[in-house]
Amino acid sequence: MNQLNFEIDICEELCEHSRLIDLAKAEMLDDDTAQLIAESFKLLADTTRVKILYALSHRELCVCDIAAVVAMGQSAVSHQLRLLRGARMVKYRKEGTMVWYSLDDDLISLLLSQGIEHVKHKQK
Repeated sequence: MNQLNFEIDICEELCEHSRLIDLAKAEMLDDDTAQLIAESFKLLADTTRVKILYALSHRELCVCDIAAVVAMGQSAVSHQLRLLRGARMVKYRKEGTMVWYSLDDDLISLLLSQGIEHVKHKQK
């Protein structure tokens, strides 16, 4: 069996830097904000949702278009969009019988592009 060796980076002696701890505590996120961020990242842990967001980062699309792009049924895509809408990552507008989806704001596109840049940088 192949074992992986992991180096553990820990302090060799127990020490605390009070000033740094106080600064970090003062800057810490509140629990509610941390929870909302964690939930957002959980949504991004699904490849289908990432692909949907990526497609929408380039243009507005209807459910039929998104389903064709990600090669899934419309009901499955609709379910994913409902989750993304609930997290305010996407928004929609109705135009007659059509429902058009887009990213909720430019920050979602920025988050996605930063993630892509990070992954590409780590692949080098």
